[in-house]
Amino acid sequence: MDKKNVLSVKNLNKIYSKKSKPINALNDLNLDVQEGEIFGLLGPNGAGKTTFINILAGTTIKTSGKVNVWGFDLDKNPRQVRASVGIVPQEVVLDPFFSPKKLLELQAGLYGVKKKDRITDSILKLVSLDKQANNYARSLSGGMKRRLLIAKALVHQPPIIFLDEPT
Repeated sequence: MDKKNVLSVKNLNKIYSKKSKPINALNDLNLDVQEGEIFGLLGPNGAGKTTFINILAGTTIKTSGKVNVWGFDLDKNPRQVRASVGIVPQEVVLDPFFSPKKLLELQAGLYGVKKKDRITDSILKLVSLDKQANNYARSLSGGMKRRLLIAKALVHQPPIIFLDEPT
């Protein structure tokens, strides 16, 4: 049985306009990722890996090209594309005065997940933070904070997860 493409990118470009000269962050990127595949983007700092992830997240606007995620065209269905993707950022950015449980509840609310459909406790158990669920985020170790970022990416149960700088 043929697997379907869950991510398809054709001639994707991103040019940042700077006063001195334009910076071409992505230049005709083409790739297809099939269902069930684990895919890695490798390249030096400044190669455009995070720019690509930010385009999928909707925080950066592409200059040109076609992007299709889980059957949704980024130009026609940007909300469905964002809903199909969970992103674990490279920086640890957490409100230190919220507990992991509160952070996940807030994140789920931002994605429009109804209270009755939230799986906060299951996600906390999945990332081994169930015992720290009600502690302040500032009290977590570095590894626990990274796992909490993974948990935040899972609250809306996306079919695709991106890890930016997972190592």
